[in-house]
Amino acid sequence: MNQAILFNDDIHFNEAHNAWSFTGLMAGQKVTVFIKQSYPDKNLVITDCVRFDWEEAVEIWLEQHEPDLNNEIHLKL
Repeated sequence: MNQAILFNDDIHFNEAHNAWSFTGLMAGQKVTVFIKQSYPDKNLVITDCVRFDWEEAVEIWLEQHEPDLNNEIHLKL
């Protein structure tokens, strides 16, 4: 299905979800992405490389999935 998504630069550690979080715009809708790692590190330095890897993982996921009813995407990397 290959959805086009425009990512925002609002990456932060979401304490409530114990995951990294950022938003994007997909088909006019705000989508929130949660990236949960095996060992979450809220002190992780988010480099461009890390950000691009996460964005690519979301794009690959969107090829076969849709955000949930809350417009959220939860990935475990």
